[in-house]
Amino acid sequence: MTVTRFAPSPTGYLHIGNLRTALFNYLIARKTGGQFILRLDDTDRERSKQEYVDGIKQDLEWLGLTWDRIERQSERLDRYAEMADHLRAQGRFYECFETPVELDLKRKKQLNMGKPPVYDRAALALDDAARARLRAEGRQGYWRFLLDHERIEWTDGILGPISIDAASVSDPVLIRADGQVLYTFASSVDDLDMGVTHIVRGADHVTNTATQIQIIRAMGGTPPDFAHHSLLTGPQGEALSKRLGTLSLRDLRAQGVERMALLSLMARLGSSQPVELRASLDEIAEGFDLSQFGAAPTKFDAEDLWPLTRAHVQALPFEAMADDLAEIGVPADLAPAFWEVARENVTTRKDAAKWWALCRDGAEPLIAPEDEAFVGEAFKLLPPPPYGPTAWADWTAAVKAATGRKGKGLFMPLRKALTGMDHGPDMGALMPLLQKVPVLQKVPGRG
Repeated sequence: MTVTRFAPSPTGYLHIGNLRTALFNYLIARKTGGQFILRLDDTDRERSKQEYVDGIKQDLEWLGLTWDRIERQSERLDRYAEMADHLRAQGRFYECFETPVELDLKRKKQLNMGKPPVYDRAALALDDAARARLRAEGRQGYWRFLLDHERIEWTDGILGPISIDAASVSDPVLIRADGQVLYTFASSVDDLDMGVTHIVRGADHVTNTATQIQIIRAMGGTPPDFAHHSLLTGPQGEALSKRLGTLSLRDLRAQGVERMALLSLMARLGSSQPVELRASLDEIAEGFDLSQFGAAPTKFDAEDLWPLTRAHVQALPFEAMADDLAEIGVPADLAPAFWEVARENVTTRKDAAKWWALCRDGAEPLIAPEDEAFVGEAFKLLPPPPYGPTAWADWTAAVKAATGRKGKGLFMPLRKALTGMDHGPDMGALMPLLQKVPVLQKVPGRG
């Protein structure tokens, strides 16, 4: 059975980059009838907060990315300690004592000599007495995994064949001096224990994957199938990482972005398939094909979400908008007709409020100086609301007969005077919904 996972760190809210990883793993699981695990990487006790855990769940639930089970790494610390002892017994964990300053000096020296800045494994030469001496000096030991210096190879689901020389990579630190288990180790143990079969994540994790493959094999497991999607950039190719804080899912949702617009875009962005608005996650999963994605950085422009959101909202039946309309105060008996009138003139659900405010409260008239006298005459012929289904046709016919105006010169000034806008719904359908109309006080012939 296919088992995938999404493993966010609850140190902040989900953003557009997180979504891509979560969605890909979700779609792989759902397309094959497998399992999708939400796994919280919360071993950083200082930065992990319950509010972010709650926020992650809320965002995923809003998107419809339901998980089959949830795991918290903070509840698995005993298991990590057990596997650390196992790797120590194998000689694959070794204790180091260099300070960050000492490590930085080593890296600079290697770079100056034209060598790759790889940890020199000096700690392997320490005996028990030397380690005791360092502890007596107040140093705390941290633990690295001893890589086999061989080529680590796998066929990536997106990038194709990958081969990394382990000798070009520093032995990864897996447990910090304060005892915190780091991502690379905890994730490897979890993937093994939880039977994860497929992992999709960003291309910035390729080196991590190489080391995790060795770690999982050292623990006696078979590594999952890996795929690394391209990293997102801004619309001009600029780094997106600095803007991710403004692209949180909760902010996009608050702006009115629809979940199906977001999911439809992210399921195709960076692939050879065209972006097409889909009606459901099942429909997205059916057409999802990981092999269609490329390795090149992928441009993301939040503006692309608005045409998709507009198309989705305008296609919503009244039943899907009933609660939204009730919330802004549209009477139940008017709501179906109001939505039919407003729907073609909104981008987000929230935009309906603007049109209901017009119907309920009337508008500030927009009248060009050259049309003042004409509008004044027209409003003498305008009866007070409520209006019937033929009110607009009847009124404009009467105004045409009285003034001789016709075409755009007739209709546009009247639209602008009634609604305060030069665009909007069909006036024949809108007028029966108007609860108030402007009172003209400065127009000749009025008041």
